[in-house]
Formats: sequence, structure tokens, C-alpha cells
Amino acid sequence: MTQTPMDRALVEEAAKKSALIWVQGTEGAPRALWHIWHEGAVCLVGDGPDEQPLKDLGLADGGSATVTVRSKDKGGRLVSWPARVVELTPGGEAWTAAVDELKGKRLNAADADHIAERWARECRVLRLEPAPGALAEHPTGSLAAAPLPSPATTRRPIPAALPKLLARRKKRARDARKDAS
Repeated sequence: MTQTPMDRALVEEAAKKSALIWVQGTEGAPRALWHIWHEGAVCLVGDGPDEQPLKDLGLADGGSATVTVRSKDKGGRLVSWPARVVELTPGGEAWTAAVDELKGKRLNAADADHIAERWARECRVLRLEPAPGALAEHPTGSLAAAPLPSPATTRRPIPAALPKLLARRKKRARDARKDAS
């Protein structure tokens, strides 16, 4: 089965409107990545300092991946499609055009004036081109997965006495307002 013009339009519109896509490469768990839609493909930058990690996804030139896009208004999975990975050569015409678009979407870059030079030296720019074939079937399960390991921590449970202390503080403030009036 091949993609219909409606399928291709859905892929393009979904990718253009969504700020994040989920990419499943040949290795590792799917990862949310920021991207742009440029000339018929999703473009990503990563694997450098201060950029999104791509290496552990197994995204290699000529390889394959699955791209999933969520609905902007509901947040649920909208469409998934197989993609062919193309690594763009730094300084090439396609690389320059993609980077010109990517740097406009790169938020909070400390070196915004020289970001293209840093990306050429330290990062990879990839195109995930929709591969011929049908859109991926929507899975029936939840696809819930354990979070990836991280040095980040969550807060500990609040102390048992805290609600009583807060209630006393509110009572004192209320009493002070009564006394002042």
C-alpha cells in the first residue's frame, strides 16, 4: 500500500504544526525532539554540546526511523510514518538551507550569532524523509514506558506536620487582620 495524497498532506501539516515529534530509530526508546518541516522532510539538529541527543537512537545516514506526531490541540498521537534518514553534509546547499530554517526555531541559543558555525563543527543535521509506503498503524495499547534515567530528582513527600503548620499560619494572619481593623 502506498501513501495517498491525503496521507502526504496529513504528514506535512501535522509536522508543520507540532513543536515536537517522537522519533524511534533502530536503537533505544522513542524520544521527543524539536524539529522543522523543510522541503518535504523533518529536519533535526543534535549530538553536539547544548543540543538534543540523537546518537543513542541509531539514526545513521541511509537508515530508517519511525516518526510520530501528536495533535497540537489534543496532544494525542495523530500520525506515524516510516522515514529514511539522510545526514546533510556541513556547508552543502541542502545543509545551509536546512540550517537557515533551524536556527530561526532554536530557542535560547547562547551563541545565536555563530550557531551555524558551531553546528557545522560539532553537530549533525538530519533529514527524516517520509519513506514510500503506508502510514504506520495506530497501536492499540497505551505505549506507556518507564522514564529514561536522569540525574533529575523529584521532591520528597511533604512532612506530616506541614498542613497543621500552614493552617496555624493562616489563622495567625487572619487574627492579625482582625486586630488591625
